[in-house]
Amino acid sequence: MVTAARQPRTKKAAPSPSVTTTYRTLALDAGNYDLKFWDGNGHPKAIRSVRYQLPAGRDAVRYSEASPLIELPSGGRYHFGAQAYKYRRQQQTVVENKVELSRIHLYACLEPWDGATEFSLHVYASTPELGKNAEAIKQQLLGIHEFQRNGLEYRVNVEHVEIEREGMGAYRYAQRLNLIPATGYTIVIDIGGGTWLTRLVDEEGEVIDENVMDRGGAYELATSISFDRRLTDVLGTTADPSLVMDGFRNEHRYADTGLTWQPWLEEYLDPWFKGIFQTVRSQYTPYMARVTRFLVTGGSTHLISERLANKPLFAVMGDPQFANVRGLYPLPDGAQLCMTTK
Repeated sequence: MVTAARQPRTKKAAPSPSVTTTYRTLALDAGNYDLKFWDGNGHPKAIRSVRYQLPAGRDAVRYSEASPLIELPSGGRYHFGAQAYKYRRQQQTVVENKVELSRIHLYACLEPWDGATEFSLHVYASTPELGKNAEAIKQQLLGIHEFQRNGLEYRVNVEHVEIEREGMGAYRYAQRLNLIPATGYTIVIDIGGGTWLTRLVDEEGEVIDENVMDRGGAYELATSISFDRRLTDVLGTTADPSLVMDGFRNEHRYADTGLTWQPWLEEYLDPWFKGIFQTVRSQYTPYMARVTRFLVTGGSTHLISERLANKPLFAVMGDPQFANVRGLYPLPDGAQLCMTTK
């Protein structure tokens, strides 16, 4: 059993009346690998999308803003982020239904607002399959929420929720950076932790075709690597794909063991990369003559960015992990580009 000093709970004083007359705005991109969020200030933040549900008799290990502890009135307690790895078993979002987790994902990302924990909130979020999931997400998020986060009691009134297609936030952000040509079609390729998806967008910003692959993201690549005997023979067991995914951002090393798959990564990376782009070319063959930009984004883009360097048709988003959540945040004047599908 992991033990740690339990941090004392404190209750914030009620916010000043001026807080209740306005609202906070939060962009939320609850991905399979990271929960990304941004309130328009500073750099967007991320929490590893892994959690542990604590039994009633179990004390939590130390929590932090990067690894928050969520406590519900019903008694459920969930420890998110890297600290969840300190428990015996964790739950990985990448193998679950993200829609059903929308509420507690929001709670994990709600840091205090100017010290206050009682406020109204407008949420701008995204989902891979808009028609299938948008209403279910709204039903989970709209309304009054009472919970504890890192020992502080929250009362949040979610007044407004807007959901759009995942990847289109990155498209809009790329427009602001002048990465999208004024004419022709753009193919957005968003490569995430669990899924990857494409949107075919015309010069007016209208989505005219799309494809969402439920699997095939970095987790599939990590799973393939986890069974390689060059890892398993040393570990004495199959490697954990989630730890391999962590290693993708840490010099391709497996946890603290010092083991690395870097020397033979290309054996797995090459077919994974080719599989994605062969699928893209196959689906959009009738439109290729009009395509003037491939926009590559998503949290797993770093795995293939070198392959796309100096290719005229390709634009790889800088800081791709946060491109979508930046674009989800509404423009200062409140303007939002309207994205529709024929």
